[in-house]
Amino acid sequence: MSDAIEPFRLVVPESDLDDLRRRLAMTRWPEQEPVADRSQGAPLDRVRALCAYWRDGYDWRRCEAWLNGLGQHRTVLDGLGIHFLHVRSPEPDALPLIMTHGWPGSVVEFRKVIGPLTDPAAHGGDPRDAFHLVLPSLPGYGFSDKPTTTGWGVERIANAWTELMARLGYARYAAQGGDWGSAVTLAMAAAAPPGLRGVHVNTLTLPPPPGAADDAAPDVQAARALAKRYAEEEIGYARQQGTRPQTLGYGLSDSPAGQLAWIYEKLCAWTDSGGDAESVLGRDAILDDVMLYWLPNAGASSARLYWESFGAAALTRDVALPVGVSLFPSDITRAPRAWAERRLQNIVHWGEPARGGHFAAFEQPALFVREVRDGLRTLRRN
Repeated sequence: MSDAIEPFRLVVPESDLDDLRRRLAMTRWPEQEPVADRSQGAPLDRVRALCAYWRDGYDWRRCEAWLNGLGQHRTVLDGLGIHFLHVRSPEPDALPLIMTHGWPGSVVEFRKVIGPLTDPAAHGGDPRDAFHLVLPSLPGYGFSDKPTTTGWGVERIANAWTELMARLGYARYAAQGGDWGSAVTLAMAAAAPPGLRGVHVNTLTLPPPPGAADDAAPDVQAARALAKRYAEEEIGYARQQGTRPQTLGYGLSDSPAGQLAWIYEKLCAWTDSGGDAESVLGRDAILDDVMLYWLPNAGASSARLYWESFGAAALTRDVALPVGVSLFPSDITRAPRAWAERRLQNIVHWGEPARGGHFAAFEQPALFVREVRDGLRTLRRN
């Protein structure tokens, strides 16, 4: 099978955009929720307003032109076509870095960090902190192919990313990720392939060690409380995607309003925004992300990663490579350092920024860039 890397240019047919607008105009809405908060999900008035803008004001061609201008590519890895962005730094000694998104994210969540990471000098930074960026779309997400067989879990993706970096000619590189991207990145680190010098994650999911219930340390108690809240109030989406992704897919494939609400509810709940995702992301950025699910009909295929790996998302293997960790205050999980040190044997950075949530690069690009630079700076000497 060919290992060629092919340029990829995205040109969505206008008929697909006309179909989207038609479907939005014909949406059959549920009744108003009988509560004054978000305890029953995404509020009707907010979703209707965002869908109205999607139909009448949003410009997909703007996002399409940005993606095409960055340098999109596709290649076949382990039998599956993978879409990725490859943005090289003008600095010849830049450190190659593969960054992986999660659900319900996409490569567009990195939009505001690409420039500062690849060209620090142009953004008021130190050119010695430059990275060459490789930003793949997870299998079944965005414009990567959809697996037609089972088995595409976290570890297989990690192996594919290792092959991708080798195919690009990078003999020395780092990896970064949040959400599923964190799981993939830590799986790469645990495998420690030749060339991988270290990793940075902005989500850290770890099981509590024996005796954690009796640990009175404030960060341990906070972690346990956060895990309890997630299990009681947030985990429904993961149970559905992890057990019946196909059933969920019928609604997400047919209704753009349904696909938007499924993602929008999590953007509101998991950003450091007081429940108002538009205030930190903006309407256009939210819809750019949703479009990378709607256009390729990826509702079911993206959900299948939960079916494959949700029970194994927490790191259970030791990692000897250098690891940088950044825990943003409004993330859905915050493992205490004492738990992390049981698995991560060489923590080189532990950051706790003042603002931000689960979608760190999307929400707080400046803080995210600082954390990535700090978390990976020591690798440049290796």
